[in-house]
Amino acid sequence: MDSVILRNVRPMGEGMTSVAIRNGRIAAFGYEPGPEDTVIDGEGGILIPGLVEAHTHMDKTLLGMGWYRNDVGPRLIDKIENERRQRRILGIDPARQSARQAVLAASLGTTHIRTHVDVDTEVGLAGIEGVLETRERYKDVVEIELVAFPQSGMLIRPGTVELMEKALQLGAQVVGGLDPAAIDRDPKGHLDVVFGLADRYGVPVDIHLHETAELGAFSMELIIERTKALGLQGRVTVSHAFCLGMADQDYVAALIDALAEARIHILTTAPASRPAPAVKRLVEAGIVVAAGSDGVRDTWGPYNNPDMLERAFLVGLRNNLRRDDEVALALDTCTHGGARMMELDGYGLAPDCKADLVVLEGETLAEAVVSRRPRKLVMKGGKVTARDGAALVEAP
Repeated sequence: MDSVILRNVRPMGEGMTSVAIRNGRIAAFGYEPGPEDTVIDGEGGILIPGLVEAHTHMDKTLLGMGWYRNDVGPRLIDKIENERRQRRILGIDPARQSARQAVLAASLGTTHIRTHVDVDTEVGLAGIEGVLETRERYKDVVEIELVAFPQSGMLIRPGTVELMEKALQLGAQVVGGLDPAAIDRDPKGHLDVVFGLADRYGVPVDIHLHETAELGAFSMELIIERTKALGLQGRVTVSHAFCLGMADQDYVAALIDALAEARIHILTTAPASRPAPAVKRLVEAGIVVAAGSDGVRDTWGPYNNPDMLERAFLVGLRNNLRRDDEVALALDTCTHGGARMMELDGYGLAPDCKADLVVLEGETLAEAVVSRRPRKLVMKGGKVTARDGAALVEAP
């Protein structure tokens, strides 16, 4: 029997104990090692379940490619069109680039990733194929879930709908959407396609909704209607959801009630310059809230790092979460919130959960989030995948 004892750890910052891991799962706490056990010393660190990156774009990161000079216009469509051009000019290889992000994320304690992968009439399925290659190559280090994502729109680019369906047939596990009114300019048609594919293939939905104020609220209401009509409660995520940060708080309150009733999840990146959903308010309403780093050093912008402790820090900062329990809530969006959004089986620190674990430095969870020191230890399925901030696998 494969047996590992992780000693001297404090689950979620509580009392010191040991964790017995057998066959890749947590077997028991407080277990004393026997002569046949492999013993790993956690050195008093905080034990948390693996960090969950619930929204990123691994196929188009520029990690390792040198500095990209950004002179793109301010509009969303400017960034989308520039990105299509730069894919050709820069020679972005989705397999290589997604692998680089996967390994870096693993070194930072991420054990699960949901990545949106571009599908359009220029790139075709190359992004999906490349990230599928990374998913298989690094499956023992990080689990990767692919969203077929129509970044350039669907209805305005004939042939994209057919490619979206092929992406699901190839192995994408989630169907994505994008600003039904602002990009495709046909919210009913766009959502008919997205939810039709979800219904036909039995997959979840994850829609980028950058639309702000009343326009975004209108699209949100259509999403809620379709979720309930198709019985997809608990299987739909709205990413960004900037409309929930609009000034009309009575309208926001009604939307939150409707989202909670439909069990629709909200994904936030804690943006610095856009309206953003109030995390604590959503959680108190019973809505699952997850977090993601979005694009990592890509043609959209030079920022972001696939460090979900850093993302928890930003969620806390953006939402004015100051108390220790509130900072722990920010971390929850990067652990249990993401796990619930992605419907991860066996996630957590209870007996029989998968031994996807991270040991952090810090006196408390709040200090660990704020200090963001290199991860002391990362385990995937009970096997060590990173130590002291360095992954034990190499990136291309």
